[in-house]
Amino acid sequence: MVLDDAAAARLVAAGLLDIEAVHLRPDEPFTYTSGLKSPVYVDCRKVIAFPRLRGLIISLMVGQIMARAGAEAFDAVAGGETAGIPYAAWLSDALGLPMLYVRKKPKGFGRLAQIEGDFSAGARVLLVEDLATDGGSKIVFVDALRAAGASVAHCQVVFHHDVFPGSSGRLADAGVQLHTLARWSDVLDVAKQREALSANDLKAVRAFLEDPYRWSGARGGISAPDG
Repeated sequence: MVLDDAAAARLVAAGLLDIEAVHLRPDEPFTYTSGLKSPVYVDCRKVIAFPRLRGLIISLMVGQIMARAGAEAFDAVAGGETAGIPYAAWLSDALGLPMLYVRKKPKGFGRLAQIEGDFSAGARVLLVEDLATDGGSKIVFVDALRAAGASVAHCQVVFHHDVFPGSSGRLADAGVQLHTLARWSDVLDVAKQREALSANDLKAVRAFLEDPYRWSGARGGISAPDG
């Protein structure tokens, strides 16, 4: 399915709200993997339980990546541990490509493998994940794939927080183009239209989005990006 970016973003944002994958907890902030405190959390893992929404998301991913990179741009699809693995399975099936998955670090037994699956040196690999925050975990996966001989120039995600300074730039500096279906602005636009969030909820979310590190630091989380 090929839609313009705005239409695709509205569909995905509406879907995430429909399945209650957008969580708000300003009084008891969530803690991200990076150590950042946040009043909001988008749980794209929840999509695995909703076949129609996940079918829509994968269809939109296929359309977006083909429009931006081309129909024959990849030799394999890799998912990052763990949330990216189901998306890699669905997307590799839709594209008719082999699937890989990448651990955050090599397992401590057996072959000590960090990447599972099979690919040839120089294989063009599409990295797929559920979401992107500051780009840090994506760099870990990209580095692991490249160290194993793969070529990685594209990363596809369902949701990009898109509020962290340099998140897209961090990937761009590593030679990776980030593709996303929805962002916070899309979720807030749909939520406001549906009156799905109260005025106070919207105020709390916007305060975080305007300066996430300051908001986090004031609540005991990290106050600056790692590195």
